Amino acid sequence: MDNQYLDKDKLGVQEALEAAKKKKQTQRKRQQLEKKPSAFVQILNGDFLTKEFMLGNLGFIFFVMFLLLLTVSKGYYGKRLSDGVYETQKELNELTSDHFEAKTRLEEETQRVKLVDELAPIGLKETVNPTKVIRVKKKGK
Repeated sequence: MDNQYLDKDKLGVQEALEAAKKKKQTQRKRQQLEKKPSAFVQILNGDFLTKEFMLGNLGFIFFVMFLLLLTVSKGYYGKRLSDGVYETQKELNELTSDHFEAKTRLEEETQRVKLVDELAPIGLKETVNPTKVIRVKKKGK
């Protein structure tokens, strides 16, 4: 550079470019040194409660809250359904037992011996002879 002709305007531009490059390099070094810790470390440190973190992740926070709300409501809905199934099963068991009770009572009251005893005062008696079937043969066949 000793014997070269240097234009002062170009020299000023070159110095500005070099200064800008140095500034970028120092910023990169600073950013590398100030690297953010992992999410787990941020939670342990309590850094996730800072204003800038909260504002930066507000959409995600609302999404997680919405998912939690859905999970809780799903639990309540499932509980309500299982309670309904339990009540319906209980009602079905009661109706089934009422059916069997009524069927048993009907069988007891329509027993042959009881019918004969109850119909005796009216004058109806049980036949001693077996029933006969009368069959008529049709002509033409």
